[in-house]
Amino acid sequence: MIILWIILGVIGGIIALLLIIAAFSRKAYSVERSIVMERPISETYNFMTSIQNQDRYSKWANMDPNMRKIYTGTDRQIGFISRWESDEKNVGVGEQEIVGLEENKLMQTELRFEKPFKSIADVNFTFESFDDDQTKVTWKMSSKMPYPMNIMLVFMNMEKMLGDDFEVGLKNAKDIFENEI
Repeated sequence: MIILWIILGVIGGIIALLLIIAAFSRKAYSVERSIVMERPISETYNFMTSIQNQDRYSKWANMDPNMRKIYTGTDRQIGFISRWESDEKNVGVGEQEIVGLEENKLMQTELRFEKPFKSIADVNFTFESFDDDQTKVTWKMSSKMPYPMNIMLVFMNMEKMLGDDFEVGLKNAKDIFENEI
């Protein structure tokens, strides 16, 4: 019986320690990656602001070829929603909505995850012209994790994990855009 109480005390202590760590840990994170496209800014902007084009280059969209997609509204316009449903746990269920556009400068979207867990993220694509035939594209995502779920930020390197996926997506987009279109 004493051993049971010791085990329960240790488990309770570990849980209490994790909750204390979570209380003082960051709750927000941001990930950003960039690439230079060898095309004019207007062409780059038109390609990258199509949410439907993301299905061609996004690492997540390519993880499940059987993913169910539903589009609402007009692509490249504020209010357009791309909804996905996947049985793959790393893809899950959610939707992305275009919430802001500034021609040849910015596309803002809201990413709403439902499964495997509920979360909302702000995603921005920004565009910067280097010269007539080069455009820097930056993909940025910012989000928050509520207490006590933010304890995962202590153990997970979101910068590396999501950043690597952004890099794959941007390289895919560059390859498709510069070589196929």
